[in-house]
Amino acid sequence: MLKNKALAGLFIVFLLFSQAIFAQTTEQKNLEAKREKLQQEIKQINRLLFAEKKEKGNVLDQMNALDKKISVRQQLIRVTNEQSNLLNRQLNANIRNIGKLRADLKTLQEDYALMIQKSYQNKSKQSRLMFLLSSESFYQGFKRLQYMKQYTDYRKEQGLEIAAKTEELKNLNLELTEQRKTKDKLVAENTLAKKELVKEKEAQNELLSTIRKNENKYTASIQQKQKEAREIDKQIENLIKSAIVSSNKKSGNTTNTSKFVLTPEAKVIANNFSANKGKLIWPVEKGIKSIGFGIYKDAVYPGIQHQNNGVIIATDQGSKARAIFEGEVIAIISVPGGNKGVQMKHGNFISTYYNLSTVFVKKGDKVKAKTELGEIYTNAMNRQTLLKFYLYQDTSRLNPEEWIYQL
Repeated sequence: MLKNKALAGLFIVFLLFSQAIFAQTTEQKNLEAKREKLQQEIKQINRLLFAEKKEKGNVLDQMNALDKKISVRQQLIRVTNEQSNLLNRQLNANIRNIGKLRADLKTLQEDYALMIQKSYQNKSKQSRLMFLLSSESFYQGFKRLQYMKQYTDYRKEQGLEIAAKTEELKNLNLELTEQRKTKDKLVAENTLAKKELVKEKEAQNELLSTIRKNENKYTASIQQKQKEAREIDKQIENLIKSAIVSSNKKSGNTTNTSKFVLTPEAKVIANNFSANKGKLIWPVEKGIKSIGFGIYKDAVYPGIQHQNNGVIIATDQGSKARAIFEGEVIAIISVPGGNKGVQMKHGNFISTYYNLSTVFVKKGDKVKAKTELGEIYTNAMNRQTLLKFYLYQDTSRLNPEEWIYQL
């Protein structure tokens, strides 16, 4: 009876242990996926934003690139720490469970040894036969025969249980060894990442020192970029308003100038677009988000604020901008002294792809998702290839990060 209770208790402990291991394994896999993604992002930042030395480039671009890299590096260190802490918990749990398994194995072996000893004492066939023949009735003889069979089965079960526990102990020891190796590797990677972070912050401080010596040049660079951004934003919004007026005029509605009056076909496209919020494809095949949507502080002078009404995506030289959804090309943008852009309508949603050197489509074209719209311009000074992407619903700005998958 006591043995059965011990086995039942052991089974419950094993079940709880298995559930804890499964939960930790899932968490470990999620953390590993995050870590790999951040490592890939750092590689892409190095490739796309630090393709060449930046002495020739704009200091604002350099600061933004360093800020982005430092931010991702800090995230990587944090995730690696989380992984290391989780492994520590798993190591400690394994050590405790190995101790428990050893104690259980010892108890099983002692019970089995005692059982074998008793069995040996009653080993002879004559003893077993006498045990049966000494029965007072046929029923008692039958029950004794059943008992002998059950006893033999129990011996076999105990032997198998010992073998299983021995194998489990062996596997736990192997797992413990691998976990220690993984933890050592994570600690080494984190040490290296921290050294890289120190170097990047030193580079940032050197750049800050250079900028502060040439404050007028930096301020002029900021003002120029802000002016360019305002001109692009103004043209984008004017083109949207013009498209609304033109579209509504065709449908016979001349009073509404802030929203598209949708045809049944356009309503279907708009509904499908809206249903895919958070799942829309990237406007480039490969790339990283360089600057996100909204207001952010200047990297050098936190008192200065910048506003980005879209997102800026860094990609490889020669990359093409592609349609994020089916729709119609409603405008080709051309800023005097600047680059080109394509504006598309998806029902009452407008996507804009700016900073193109070449455009492959024309106004009125109806295109499918992933259709190439034009080649993205590569800056000859810093070798950066940046797509400026904007999203609107009628005349209301939208945050593309909420609509594009994992942007």
